[in-house]
Amino acid sequence: MTGLSTDPKWAVLDPAVHPTDPDAYLRAALDWHFGAETGSPFWLRRAEKLDFDPLRDVHGYEDLALFPNVVDELRQVAVEDLIPRGYGPNPPMPRVFETGGTTGAPKRVILMPDWIEAALDRMLAGPVFAGREAANILVAAPTGPHKIGSQYDWVVARQNTVKFAIDIDPRWVKKLIGQGKDDEVKAYVEHVLDQIEHVLESQHVGMLVTTPPLLRACAGRPRLVELINSKIEVVFWGGAHMTVDERFQLAHEHFPNVRMISRYNSALILEGAREREGLGADSDITYDPRSPVVTFRVVDPGTRQPVRYGERGQVVMNHISKGMFLPNNLERDSAVRVEGRPGQIGDSVAGPKPVDRFGGERVIEGIY
Repeated sequence: MTGLSTDPKWAVLDPAVHPTDPDAYLRAALDWHFGAETGSPFWLRRAEKLDFDPLRDVHGYEDLALFPNVVDELRQVAVEDLIPRGYGPNPPMPRVFETGGTTGAPKRVILMPDWIEAALDRMLAGPVFAGREAANILVAAPTGPHKIGSQYDWVVARQNTVKFAIDIDPRWVKKLIGQGKDDEVKAYVEHVLDQIEHVLESQHVGMLVTTPPLLRACAGRPRLVELINSKIEVVFWGGAHMTVDERFQLAHEHFPNVRMISRYNSALILEGAREREGLGADSDITYDPRSPVVTFRVVDPGTRQPVRYGERGQVVMNHISKGMFLPNNLERDSAVRVEGRPGQIGDSVAGPKPVDRFGGERVIEGIY
């Protein structure tokens, strides 16, 4: 890869390396994103409007709260302007992914090739894939512009397996729900279930990637329950919330032969937070972010001050990497604040779920 990114000065930002010194990592990231030779056109322009100097006034992760929440600007900005100049005059092109459009027009983020390769290495070494034989994957989740399903193209290429995918348009479902067309929503879900059933009837599949609403719908169709229990080893779910009672019922009453695992994700942090090990089936899942690259704060949305541990607040997310800089993003989710793991920057979260309204708009979760 050409460009300034090969300078040893920036080695700490290598996506394949887990940072061991959070302060040094943050300083290098700020120097990169706000340096004239290395920063992206988007952030170099945006810096001119800030009422502080990121290179002088940001001393730690708490100071990321100085930044405005710029994610709404990602609805319109040209993705080329998000690429840091440090990747060189002819940089490798990123993959572009979008949010689900829950709160309006979708926002776009970029994943640079070096980030994708490192994230894939972490994914394959993680709890979903490590220690089990590679198998074909059925993605019954949004693909296209959505990372939740599209990333499995990389997985099957690396593992030399097959990805089956279902056509799912979550934005259309949200629109139908917003218009009160419940019968059309039900018909659409049944259409999706028909496709899932056809793949499982006819193909060898060992892993199912889906969302909680679709998994609940599968549980209501006896033939799908039979197929999933007989063929699927792992159900990897995400993209919508699931209560403790729903998770217990799905895991123990409907799909007892299947290992269920999840991640708490947002397109705007590029990489999800993993389930904490050792929690009981009747407990909320705690999710730990990949600090210091991804960090959470759980706050009172009015004051932006942290709530007490064990209390529910709104989630503020920071993503700090070589390819993207997205600090101080007040997400549309609330969660219970949990103390992070030893050495972790910021909070962990439990029981995430959407707030009722966000940015003046009703939040519609739909099927994703």
